[in-house]
Amino acid sequence: MKFGRKRDSEDKDAATNNETALNGNSSNVTSNGSGHVKNPSDLSIYEQNHNQDRGILTHNNGVSSAGVDEKLHKSLLPPFESAEMRTLAESLSRDIIRGSPDVKWESIKGLGTAKHLLKEAVVMPIKYPKYFTGLLTPWKGILLFGPPGTGKTMLAKAVATECNTTFFNISASSVVSKWRGDSEKLIKVLFELARHHAPSTIFLDEIDAIISQRGEGRSEHEASRRLKTELLVQMDGLTRTDELVFVLAATNLPWELDAAMLRRLEKRILVPLPEPEARRAIFEELLPSNFQEEKLPYNLLVENTEGFSGSDIRLLCKEAAMQPLRRLMALLEDKQEQVPEDGMFLNSYQ
Repeated sequence: MKFGRKRDSEDKDAATNNETALNGNSSNVTSNGSGHVKNPSDLSIYEQNHNQDRGILTHNNGVSSAGVDEKLHKSLLPPFESAEMRTLAESLSRDIIRGSPDVKWESIKGLGTAKHLLKEAVVMPIKYPKYFTGLLTPWKGILLFGPPGTGKTMLAKAVATECNTTFFNISASSVVSKWRGDSEKLIKVLFELARHHAPSTIFLDEIDAIISQRGEGRSEHEASRRLKTELLVQMDGLTRTDELVFVLAATNLPWELDAAMLRRLEKRILVPLPEPEARRAIFEELLPSNFQEEKLPYNLLVENTEGFSGSDIRLLCKEAAMQPLRRLMALLEDKQEQVPEDGMFLNSYQ
C-alpha cells in the first residue's frame, strides 16, 4: 500500500510539473513586465538569435554591410539526377569563386576602351535589365582577345566584382578529361552550376586550347568534337533564355578559333598592349613610393618599354627589386659584416 501511494504521489507531482511548464508558471519562466509570460525554450532562443543575425545584415544589392554575399547561403551544388553528375560537379566546384573576386576597375591600368565595352556588354544589362530587352537583349558570349599578359583575366574578374556575380574560372584542364564521355558531361554540369548560381560569369581562359578550327590536313579527335558540340549547344541555350549567365572567353590566338564558336561569341573586345600613360601608371604603382620623381626616370622607362605588356613590366620591376636583395644575400652568406635584420640595409640599397 505504501508503494502504491508513493507511485500515485510521484504521478501527481509529474503531472503538476508538466502543467506548470505548459502554463508558463515554472521557476524558469520570465516575464516581460506587462503580465505576459514567456518560456525561454530552445526554439524561442534559436528564433531570437536567428532574428538577431538577420538584423545584422543590411542588404545592398544582395550584399551585407560586412561584405557577406547572400548567394553564399545557397547550396553549392544543385540537385543532379545521378551520382556521376554530382561527382563531376564536385570536381568543378574548386573552380568556383563564390562572392566577389575583389578586382576593381581602378586596379587595372589603362584599357579604357575595353573597360567601357565590357561595362556596356555585361555590367549595364545586369544593373538595368529593363532597358535591355528585344533587340537590345545583352550578348551572352563575349571574346577578349589580344597579346598575352595584357589583363584579360583581370578584366573578367573586374566584371564579376562589379556585377557581384559568381565567377567560374575555367581552363582547358578543368573540362578536358581522360575518361571517355566525361568532357562533354563536365561542360553540361558547368552550365547547370552557372544557372544555379546565377547571375554568374563563366570565364574560359585560353579557349583556343578547348576549341580550335579544323583546317586542311588537320584531324579532329572524336572526344574533342563531342566536347565542342556540347559547348556550342550549351551556349545556344543561353541565348534562348533570360538567365543572367555570361560566357567570357579569352584567347591570344583568335584566328585559331572555330567559326561556329566565333558566331556565338558575338561581342569581341580587343585587349591591346598598354599605352605610354598606362605603362607609367604601372611603374608608379609597382616601384617604391618613397622616391622623389627626379630619382626615377619614368619617362625613360616608358620610352624603353614600348611593346611591353603589363605582365612584362611587372616582371621587369621584380627583377630590378631583386638586385639589392642579391647583394644582401651575398653579404649574409659571406658573413663579411654584421647586417641588421630590420631591413634598413635593404632600404639603403633601394
